[in-house]
Amino acid sequence: MSKPAPTAQAVSRPKSYPCPQCQKLTVWQDNPYKPFCSDRCKLIDLGAWANEDYKLPAQDSPFSQDLE
Repeated sequence: MSKPAPTAQAVSRPKSYPCPQCQKLTVWQDNPYKPFCSDRCKLIDLGAWANEDYKLPAQDSPFSQDLE
């Protein structure tokens, strides 16, 4: 016996991913806030960047003291 073919609904089900802020599962397709689940999580993340909570490692250049 062969298995029945998957329905169109099963094939086109959008994938869910965790929101980077709250970890709630959210769909990527047709999500205006992607990769976040909501405008709230998007703004929390933006605020963290503005407060310099996230920092990228960098080496000081020989002239970096002259910039201060």
